[in-house]
Amino acid sequence: MILFNDEYFMKQALREAYQAAEEGEVPVGVVVVCNHRIIARAHNQTERLNDPTAHAEILALTSAFNSLGAKYLNDCILYVTVEPCVMCAGALCWSQIGGIVYGAADEKRGYRRYAPLALHPKTWIRTGVLAEDCSQVMKEFFRKKRK
Repeated sequence: MILFNDEYFMKQALREAYQAAEEGEVPVGVVVVCNHRIIARAHNQTERLNDPTAHAEILALTSAFNSLGAKYLNDCILYVTVEPCVMCAGALCWSQIGGIVYGAADEKRGYRRYAPLALHPKTWIRTGVLAEDCSQVMKEFFRKKRK
């Protein structure tokens, strides 16, 4: 029996991050879950789309809105491998996402550094889920880039 918990869904987001790395994108992966079911998944596509706003979170939100036929995601949880940036935190705020679970903190570009109050006041947050795995995929990607 598969246990659908935060670690399970973060592993699904990690699969997206690995896909991004294979495509030469910064390896951030996301899944959006509603009623214990993945309704959207995405990874960064800024290089492919030549669009600096094509972050995994933005792409996953658009897919989730379309999946539900709604503009708010109050009953959904977004799982993302790395702490969202300020732009993504703003979009998450407007989506009224119910919860956010992220793996690795982003000390340089994360929303907590620049706009810690950017999320919707009713959105709950859980951090550090599979943080080492999430951090490792980023470190490995940038290590290879520097070669």
